[in-house]
Amino acid sequence: MDSRISARSLAAALGGWRGSGPVYEALADAIRLLCLDNRLVPHTALPAERELAAALGLSRTTVAAAYASLRDTAHIRSIRGSGSVTLPLARRDPGIRPGQADAIDLQQASPPAWPGLAGVFAEVAARATTLVARAGYDVVGQRELREAVARRYRERGLPTRAEEVLVTPGAQSAIHLLAAVLTARADRVLLETPTYPHAADAFRRAGGRLVSVPVTTRDGWDLDRAEQAFARTLPTLAYLMPTFQNPTGRTMTPVEAEAIARAADRAGTILIADETTAELAIDGPPADPFAAVPGVIRIGSLGKTVWGGLRVGWIRAPEETIARLAAARPVHDLGTPEFEQAVAVELLARMTEIVAQRSAHLRAGRDALTAALRAALPAWRVPEVAGGVSLWVGLDAPLSAPLVMAARARGLYLSAGARFAVEGGHDRHLRVPFTAPVDDLERAAAILAESWSVAASTGGDGRFERLEAVV
Repeated sequence: MDSRISARSLAAALGGWRGSGPVYEALADAIRLLCLDNRLVPHTALPAERELAAALGLSRTTVAAAYASLRDTAHIRSIRGSGSVTLPLARRDPGIRPGQADAIDLQQASPPAWPGLAGVFAEVAARATTLVARAGYDVVGQRELREAVARRYRERGLPTRAEEVLVTPGAQSAIHLLAAVLTARADRVLLETPTYPHAADAFRRAGGRLVSVPVTTRDGWDLDRAEQAFARTLPTLAYLMPTFQNPTGRTMTPVEAEAIARAADRAGTILIADETTAELAIDGPPADPFAAVPGVIRIGSLGKTVWGGLRVGWIRAPEETIARLAAARPVHDLGTPEFEQAVAVELLARMTEIVAQRSAHLRAGRDALTAALRAALPAWRVPEVAGGVSLWVGLDAPLSAPLVMAARARGLYLSAGARFAVEGGHDRHLRVPFTAPVDDLERAAAILAESWSVAASTGGDGRFERLEAVV
């Protein structure tokens, strides 16, 4: 059965969608962007033209023209008497268009593979006979890998046993498993906003009702809002990225971590710390914000530190929680592939070397992108970050979505700020990863400057109709 989105919800998701050009095409582009970002999943029934027109303050003719444009590009299908439904994307990669060999895809904030990875693959492949002699199904993970992960935590000053570690096929699998096991329908789940969008999707899918706490590049976590949210909603879980938060790059101060831990304890909330970017320090490793907080569930992964295609992650949690997760896991998957686990064991032994290479690569990207953006777009607010994978750039108008569409037409693929929002907003922000090669990042800054002049050409003079209604 098709899912549905109401006119009010679609209007909120569209955010500050108006840009230059015909209004109907700007609306069609904004809906296309929702499809490309997977915020509108395939087979979603769209509101009737009259309903969406009323929600956006537009004429029905304008919405009808937008829907017609979407039909022409095969983003929706309309059936007389049944309405319009979004369609699966016609290509596997929703970003790169055929024939755009020089396109820059910054939708995924993932560094290229660590240079030594192919050699490790070869070493492990030489022992393939031993690997294939195993059963191949293990919902907890290889003992050797769990020991290696536990050792890594102990080196950070966190006493950990192998029994407190469960191996997963990447961090996203870990998030989905935690959401499914620890969240009941209608439970409150507290998240930062902006946040990692696939985490928000996972908790929504599990039936959680999301509560957001703002985090900004300049001021960090809004502690007043956080304390009020914990006390008022008593969330079952709080999913946070305390170190090099994605997308802002902020790391919690000891004061912030203590305040959040205290509020969570009073509310009886389980803290989940996503540490997938925690080892991507550029200017020196920060202290662990939750080092002194007992019972925090931690998520780790090799996706950012080694390679996004290596699907190995883990959960560190109290042993009784690990037992619950293992018991429920077969509904979701039957374990992490043996080969990848064996590769992960070798990589964890080389993490000092890997992290140093990553730091150098990210430093070059961060410095080049920061300088290029500040030179090309001096009115933008480009933050200072000490690690992580991206800049959460502040725009001087709420035109993130039109900017992304204008850049897309010039071969630069990014996700609009609203993609990272929990409850709408962030139209004045753009996540720009610095994980790509320096030449690509400098070219991306030039494309953004050109695209901004297009997106803002009608954005700063008040000619947008009822912009405040959708921002």
